[in-house]
Amino acid sequence: MRVVLLGTGSADRWPNPWCTCPRCAWARDTGTLRARTSALVDDVLLIDPGPDAGAGGTDLSRVRAVLVTHDHPDHLDPAFLLAWTWAGAGPLVVAGPAEAVDRCRAWVAPDAPITFLPLAPGDAPELAGLSVRGLPAAHATNGGLAHDGSALLYEVVGDGRLLYATDTAALPFAELAADYDLVLLDCTFGEVRDHGTAHLDLASFGHEVAQLRAGGHLAPGGRVVAVHLSHHNPLDLAERLGPIGAEVLPDGAVLRIGGDAPAPGRRLLVTGGARSGKSLRAEALAAGRGPVTYVATASGQPDDPEWAHRVAAHRARRPADWRTVESLDPATVLRGAPGGTCVLVDCLALWVTGLVDAAAAWESRHAATTAVEAGLDDLLDALREAPADVVLVTNEVGSGVVPATMSGRLFQDLLGRVNATVAAACQDVELVVCGIPRPLKGTAWPTTST
Repeated sequence: MRVVLLGTGSADRWPNPWCTCPRCAWARDTGTLRARTSALVDDVLLIDPGPDAGAGGTDLSRVRAVLVTHDHPDHLDPAFLLAWTWAGAGPLVVAGPAEAVDRCRAWVAPDAPITFLPLAPGDAPELAGLSVRGLPAAHATNGGLAHDGSALLYEVVGDGRLLYATDTAALPFAELAADYDLVLLDCTFGEVRDHGTAHLDLASFGHEVAQLRAGGHLAPGGRVVAVHLSHHNPLDLAERLGPIGAEVLPDGAVLRIGGDAPAPGRRLLVTGGARSGKSLRAEALAAGRGPVTYVATASGQPDDPEWAHRVAAHRARRPADWRTVESLDPATVLRGAPGGTCVLVDCLALWVTGLVDAAAAWESRHAATTAVEAGLDDLLDALREAPADVVLVTNEVGSGVVPATMSGRLFQDLLGRVNATVAAACQDVELVVCGIPRPLKGTAWPTTST
């Protein structure tokens, strides 16, 4: 099953276009834009056709069924039916709570090839070749936490099992199945605890995730992704959710679950100061983990003999059977690496430098941040999906003095954010000091050399 996150934001999006709070300002500055939450399953089932669904060039021409969770304007904009009509896109089923379905009827001609299907909790139709089951949401359209059927969550089953659970307070655990491969779960209010709404915040989100695990509702390797995110969430949300095994993904992220979807490999980040021995440690850990692809992110410096000597020394100590790729696009290498292999990326510090160089952005914090954030989003997406084991090397920049130049401070800020975000996406993190590795997170990897 292929699930595309068309949007991951709340009703007011993130950033809220009217808001000047620091979190919205950060989202604008970094280009971290979240449209209202919506998902596309196997290109044939659209969930929550809100005002942003299909924006940005998304191809919905193969959609044959639309699921609406409830009749709130961020989840249902019936004007999508005008675009469908004008395109002549083919037969369509629109399903959801009765009041939401009824609001769509006036937007199409009586002879349009469309079926309107009111759903109540427990209803289980087959739509576009997928099995769907409506579940009661703790989210009444007229306000409050009532499970009155005016809002639904959805279980969608094909060759994987999805639970789409946005706009709800507590989940209906008695109604849930076992072994969901993917749960898209509301996390609207972040650090705000006294919101008094039928949504989740960080504390209640964590409680629901714990209950999902304790009740056996997640499959082995099942993923929980936070959606319906607003500016009430912290900027380090990914790091905050990492310890409970939940994720934050960008709009447009593609997830493949169930069926023949390969399980992602193991991820290790090795960090340390300059000349600490971190590269040697990473090479020792990569050795023996199947065929190794070494991604060298250093750019050539033909006018710097000392740098050329360093690069040559790195090359000379790699085993002859390792494949070397010199690239600023490690994500593409990861996507092409099969299971049973290992990819070693050395290093993220030079990768960040190369991205800013390529954007000619050392004098512009906004342009540099935009370039690095785009590369980071792509790298994280590849890390989540690649079946190969991955070892990444980076420089620790948080232990020294604040640089004296603007470009130095920019580099420190950018790499610090990259390090923290990648560390949150890795199961294991090591710090190397004076050639001595010390675990920061996860478990030690066996090494065949020292």
